[in-house]
Amino acid sequence: MTKTTAVVPVEGREAYSAVEHQLGVLFRRSRALSAEMRRAVHPELDAGAYGLLVRIHEAAPARPSDLAAYYGIGKATISRQLKVLEMLGLIERAPDPVDGRAHFLELTDEGQQRLDRARRARQERFRALLDTWPEDEVRLLADMLSRFNALTETF
Repeated sequence: MTKTTAVVPVEGREAYSAVEHQLGVLFRRSRALSAEMRRAVHPELDAGAYGLLVRIHEAAPARPSDLAAYYGIGKATISRQLKVLEMLGLIERAPDPVDGRAHFLELTDEGQQRLDRARRARQERFRALLDTWPEDEVRLLADMLSRFNALTETF
């Protein structure tokens, strides 16, 4: 006769499960929104390129090696992705004045305009979604997400 034991839930486990579930829903919906965003920037932009474009904007002027390190991917992979962004006219290369072998990446005027339009549309969408919430609750959500994101950077 085999004896089975019941699993006793650890106190508070339900709250962690609920967070995990809700984050899963958020991430799935975020991927769908990102797909819309990348198509709004350029119809030929692939899935990872939108985030890369945003990172170049944030870190400009950015070196390809720094971008590869940031995303934890190889230089060959980042080079392929950058080549597509460059062919689409969204980024441009400039020589590094200190190291003639290296170059920096920045958004082109076209890339900046397309990114700005897509970001404004996304912000308007979030505002429409959250417009029924009191502003202090929206601020609390932003603060909590910021705290969570800070945790994930070091985990």
